[in-house]
This record gives sequence, C-alpha cells and structure tokens, in this order.
Amino acid sequence: MNTFSSSSSDARTSRPASAWDLPRPFGTRTLVVLLLVLVVGFFAGQRVEMGRMLSLTGEGVLAAVGLRDNSQVLSGLGSIARSLFPPQVSEQTEVARIEGFDRNRLPWFSHVETLETHEPKLNPETLQMEDRVERREVLVEPLGYLWHVAVKMLETFEIAVWATLIAIVLSAPLAWCSARNYAPNRLAYGLARSVVGLFRAVPELVSALFLVLAYGFGPIAGVLALALHSAGFLGKFYAEDIETADDKPQEALRAIGANKLKVMRFAVLPQVMPQFIAYTLYVLDRNVRMATVVGLVGAGGIGQELKGRYDMYNYAHVGTILIAIFLTVLVLDRIAARLRSRYG
Repeated sequence: MNTFSSSSSDARTSRPASAWDLPRPFGTRTLVVLLLVLVVGFFAGQRVEMGRMLSLTGEGVLAAVGLRDNSQVLSGLGSIARSLFPPQVSEQTEVARIEGFDRNRLPWFSHVETLETHEPKLNPETLQMEDRVERREVLVEPLGYLWHVAVKMLETFEIAVWATLIAIVLSAPLAWCSARNYAPNRLAYGLARSVVGLFRAVPELVSALFLVLAYGFGPIAGVLALALHSAGFLGKFYAEDIETADDKPQEALRAIGANKLKVMRFAVLPQVMPQFIAYTLYVLDRNVRMATVVGLVGAGGIGQELKGRYDMYNYAHVGTILIAIFLTVLVLDRIAARLRSRYG
C-alpha cells in the first residue's frame, strides 16, 4: 500500500509544469463586479469632488516642500494656526459689568487694571475730529479662562458619564428582548429590535436639536441625546453576544431546572462580561467626544462654549478649547485601554 502511494506521488510530481491545472484566483464574474465598482466609484468621486481634493492636497504638499510658490490649502491652514495660537489663558472682565464687585475680595491671583483707549471723536463745537482717551477698569484673572474651560470640560465629562449610565439601564431590557434565544415572544423580539434600530438610526446631533426645543438649552438635552443613541448601540452589541454565547453551560443549568434569569446570571454573563465592559468603555469614550459636538446646538458642555467663541471670532479661546478637548480624550483613551486590558 505504501509502495502504491509513493509511486502515485512520484507520478504527480514528475508531471511537467505545462500539465498542472491550478485554479484561477478570480473569474470573469469577479472582474465584472470589480469593473462595476470602479465605474460607480469614479462617478461618485466626481460628485463629492475627489479630483479637486487630490489636486488641492497635491498643491499643498508641493508648497510645503518648496516646489510651489503658494497653495490655497497651505495658506488656509497657516491662517488658522496663526489665529488659534497662542491659546488664551487669562481672562479680562470689565468691573462695571460685575454685579456686586468688591475690591477687597478679589479672586485668587487676580488684580484690577486700568486700560486706556484712544478713540477719535467729533467735537461738536469745533467740528473737528479729536483724539479722546477713555479709561475703564478691568478685572484680570491670569488663569481665569483656563479655569473656565476646565469647568466646562468637567461638565462635558459628566454629560458623557450620565448618558452612558442611562444607556446601560435602557439597553439591558432591550438586549434581553433583542436576543432571539431569550426574547419572551416574537412580538417582544420584533419590537425590541425596532427600538434598537430607531435609536441607532437617529444621530445624536439631530436628536439634540429636538431635545433642546423640548428641554431648553443646557446639559439635559445633551445627556438624553447621547443616552438614546448609545442605548441603541449597546442593546445591539449586548444582544449579539448573548445569542452567540456557548450553549453548553446554559443547557446544564436548564437540565437542573434553572429559569432564564438564573441561566443568564450564572451561564451567560460570565462569558460575555469582558465584551460588555469593552463595549461600555468604548461608548463612554465616544460619548465624551460626541458631548462636544452636541454642545454646538446648545446641549451644554464645552461645545456650547466653543460655538459661542467661534461666532465671536475669539479664535485664541477656540485654540484653548481644542487643546483641552484633545488632552481630555487622550487621557480617557489611556485609562480605557488600561481598564480593557485588566478586565477584558
């Protein structure tokens, strides 16, 4: 038997290369589909101006390395950088606008300065323009705006935390009913799946616009907008993990008479808890970033401050806000990575 196998193997390996029949890596259908994708992508790229984007980007790269005199992109980025930096740290407030101002009880590290401004005004007697000096007192806080941004970032983080907590509470029953093997009946399964899809389909910014109309400007609208969207994502992820959990421990508990709740507690959750923690940390990280975005429509947090400063052309203040957002997201990302490595 071994002799026959050895001779057959020798016969196969001794065939010339021209006699080998190797399967083709792709066929005619694959080429046709690829061609259609390229054609559709070409026309779609024209509608979204991909050609213009590549052209302007190429000009910017050439200008950056000195092979071109000027570039629209490079000039625009340079103008933005000059406007944003140096970032604003201190804050000045006119004393006349501070209600109940007490010179003897100033904030820490602050002081009062007198500013002089020269403005040309028309003298009604001589009908000549004269340079007049106006003096006003301002309260100068060296770290005032930095402290204000820190408070707003704390509010943004609180919005994200509360939105995540509410999302967990909402997603728990949705995940239970959205899991095919734990849904009470078909009606509950279909209804839960529809609610999860609805929450995921409506972006946070859109829901925040309507919630601002209902609850007014402030963090309430931001918390609810983020919570509803996050509940849709968590409900979907949790349900999929529950459905795909190993069934053998569940069958063992069912065999001794355990109900669905006990099976979930002792057989499913120990399997899926690392994934649940990873999903929740991801949603929290995402909510911190999205809390900035929903603030642009008045839903509280640092985004509301960012929109106000941008509309007033206070670009140095905008630079401070962007740096604070970047540092906050960076720190939270490191913390989330450590928690995932420990509990994941």
